Amino acid sequence: MDRVYAFPKETKHFHCFSSDKDIKQHSHYSAAKSGDADAALQLVDDLALKFLISLKNEFPEGSIFVSPYAKEASGDNALPLILSLMCAEVLDGISETDIVQLQKVFHTGADPMERLIARPSFEGAVQHGGCYVLVDDVTSMGSTLAELANYVLMNGGSVMGSILLVNAGRSKKFRALKKHTQLLEERFSNEIKNIFGIHTSALTANEASYLVGFRTADEIRNRCVKAEKETAKRLLSKNYSSSSFE
Repeated sequence: MDRVYAFPKETKHFHCFSSDKDIKQHSHYSAAKSGDADAALQLVDDLALKFLISLKNEFPEGSIFVSPYAKEASGDNALPLILSLMCAEVLDGISETDIVQLQKVFHTGADPMERLIARPSFEGAVQHGGCYVLVDDVTSMGSTLAELANYVLMNGGSVMGSILLVNAGRSKKFRALKKHTQLLEERFSNEIKNIFGIHTSALTANEASYLVGFRTADEIRNRCVKAEKETAKRLLSKNYSSSSFE
């Protein structure tokens, strides 16, 4: 499915930290990233509870908090789901666990092009007209949350914004600058959509600013080929087989 929608203009985005160094220092970080829910709960309670309390009244009561956690979540990062559960508890909302990410995209350690070509997809019922707040532990490009926002919007939900432990992106905004999308449309026409399955208007701020650095579509395609090889090499070095990311 193409990414058609950008985050709506009126969305609100909040993050606790601007670097993952702030959470990596926590004694429970490694266990939480390895799927230990108790460790994730302790980390979020220690580092983000006051932050979450400060967000009261930022989103409507009864908002639905959803995180991009994998369908096969055993042994996977427990922080996004635990953070969404705590958001729902603190902010008088609902934690949505029916919407799940269908595949792991292995974005940790990936460069911008690797993130662009490894787009996650989702399944699960979206409440028509429901007010959704997207929750994740760390973002840098905003790509995964943009895909989740698109899924919610395509299926009749409303996206109110996001809550993150860490927004490590150069730009902390999720909507691309108009000057960047205009330049990309003038320079590449429909090639961004053809190559990535992402409409130019739906790019995040950090995705668009990255792609502005390319002069031709062939240059982008060549970099995509290189990125695919880099992804395979990176994952194989971590003992993942090629079938893990097909």
